[in-house]
Amino acid sequence: MMVRGLHTCVALLVAGTLGCNESLGLAGEATQKGEDASMDAAPAPVEDGGIWDASSDATLDTLVETDALTPPDASEPCPVGMVNIGAYCIDRYEAYVVEVDDAGVEHPHSPYDVIAGQSVRAKVASGVAPQAYISQIEASKACEAAGKRLCTKDEFQRACRGDDAGAYYPYGGTVRKVGMCNEGKGSSMPRFFGSDAMLWTYAQFNDPRLNQWDGGLGKTGEYSRCVSPYGVYDCVGNLHEWGADPADTTGRGRFRGGFYGDAQLNGPGCLYVTSAHELAYHDYSTGFRCCASARPLP
Repeated sequence: MMVRGLHTCVALLVAGTLGCNESLGLAGEATQKGEDASMDAAPAPVEDGGIWDASSDATLDTLVETDALTPPDASEPCPVGMVNIGAYCIDRYEAYVVEVDDAGVEHPHSPYDVIAGQSVRAKVASGVAPQAYISQIEASKACEAAGKRLCTKDEFQRACRGDDAGAYYPYGGTVRKVGMCNEGKGSSMPRFFGSDAMLWTYAQFNDPRLNQWDGGLGKTGEYSRCVSPYGVYDCVGNLHEWGADPADTTGRGRFRGGFYGDAQLNGPGCLYVTSAHELAYHDYSTGFRCCASARPLP
């Protein structure tokens, strides 16, 4: 069996055994059939190559220069790029990160690469690839470096569906509308590593190519109709979002909202939650956004 380093629950799921509490898959992908049931046949394998190079991305270079710790406006309850919802603020978009060197200077970091010991800071902007391949531990530190924190369950769900506690989706109601959010596209793994989930490895789940195929991961705000009543984008689909939940008695954390492969298996839309993974877990589907307490106004 080639799933070493993953939670025991994952091994049971890809083998076709249920019983993993809220999670029904490896980052929400594997079903009792061993893979996404929507994929009748595995796509042809993709050749190596085409890996994104952070040093060549002029867009992120510009963002690093223009978005570097913008001083907050004291007349506003939230920093730039955040939405005010009552007593808290939440990033309008899923986060990307920059690396911060010992002198405090920011440098681009590929959203398709793991964080290998670098110090990173969370940033928010429209039209960029959000950071995947990140653990809850790393996401928490990235938010802290930006003067923020990860969001609680209640904060995320309210931002996602607005003040209608009966709604399941950012666009309202309890009925899923296909194409509104970036979800339902199935696993990226068979595109590169074949359809036999028993042969997949943890390293493969962190391959930079997995989020670079056309029609997979979207840019922040690209799905313009996937916006909540508060103006928060992509709470459903695109990337799973790590929450502030502490580890439970089995050491597992929580990520919410689903990703572009699936936003239904573990609950509908805003209620989607996966609990199969430790806080240090990361793969191509795991991302985040930050929250903060709203500043009292004079």
